[in-house]
Amino acid sequence: MEKLWYVVNTYSGHESKVKEKLEMRTESMGFQDFIFRIIVPEETVQETAKDGSIKEKKKKMFPGYILVEMTMTDEAWYIVRNTPGVTGFIGSSGKGAKPTPLLPQEIDRVLSNMGMTRMDVDTELSVGTKVTLVDGPFKGMTGVIDSLDLDNSRLNVLIDLFGQETPVEVELFQVSKI
Repeated sequence: MEKLWYVVNTYSGHESKVKEKLEMRTESMGFQDFIFRIIVPEETVQETAKDGSIKEKKKKMFPGYILVEMTMTDEAWYIVRNTPGVTGFIGSSGKGAKPTPLLPQEIDRVLSNMGMTRMDVDTELSVGTKVTLVDGPFKGMTGVIDSLDLDNSRLNVLIDLFGQETPVEVELFQVSKI
């Protein structure tokens, strides 16, 4: 079973509390191998105060929702669903049906806005790693990582274009490890 990202509905304004409770339940029940990351999607926005000063503020991207990276087993599904403050999963028809995970492109865009990536860059990506492009003009093509720029979340991938090895600069969310 693979780990995928799911959207969990919570009471609005309780996202951080639900995240804490779910992390505590995961640890106390020994499910760290099934429930990996829990994220409250937030972005930093600049607001002008009444006195004219500009302040940075964290704003929830999706109020009432958290993202959970997990392996969907019956037990893990039960733990998340029955965490206080959780009202259900998005993408589930109810009636005991398991939810649909987010597509890689969907989660990559959300995580990249937060300065994160779905992949563990340190262990999964390195020069010479084979990847598939999942977004952009070269979508569906495979290549080999030529260089990494982790500070800017970019990498150069060598793809075979008309029989020639061609370097293409892409963002982290545009690739998937083979």
